[in-house]
Amino acid sequence: MKEEVRILGIDDMPFSFRDRHVGIVGVVMRGGKYLEGVLKTDIEVDGMDATEKIIEMLLSTRHRKQIKLIMLDGIALGGFNVVDCRAIYEATSIPVITVTRKKPDMEAIKKALQTHFDDWEERWRIVSGIPLVEMKLKYKIYSQCYGIDCAQAREAIALSIVRGAIPEPIRVAHLIATGIKKGESRGRC
Repeated sequence: MKEEVRILGIDDMPFSFRDRHVGIVGVVMRGGKYLEGVLKTDIEVDGMDATEKIIEMLLSTRHRKQIKLIMLDGIALGGFNVVDCRAIYEATSIPVITVTRKKPDMEAIKKALQTHFDDWEERWRIVSGIPLVEMKLKYKIYSQCYGIDCAQAREAIALSIVRGAIPEPIRVAHLIATGIKKGESRGRC
């Protein structure tokens, strides 16, 4: 993997479950070192439009031809607005990697989906459709990879981490998203 591979990192803004919509921010970076662009769109809190909105964001950006990899802060944005990595890859031919620090409790996720959503089976299919892989770098993280094998994904994650456990494109997206919403960036991804 090239050191300056263009990566789109995506995270959501802070939100309340009373909100109808939440902004998501994408940052285009060369590896983890150089910020080239910032993208933004809105999704429904607990909706089912994150996948479609990410695809639209990708297809409409002038950075489209340069982006070789997408990194998401987890498989869901804006609550349980789950992201279908397979659909994004099929629409854009860009591999997708999710990254989380904590191992998701899949049974608790399934139970929450069953409790709160009529379309829980579709959401569960997306969430559980790609195997969760534990990766040990400097810190342990958990990832789902689509359109890229896990060894290449691990290499890309390691390449894009500047400090800590989270790849810089996701960390920067988080900082920008929080700064826009709260007036000042803070917190951990």
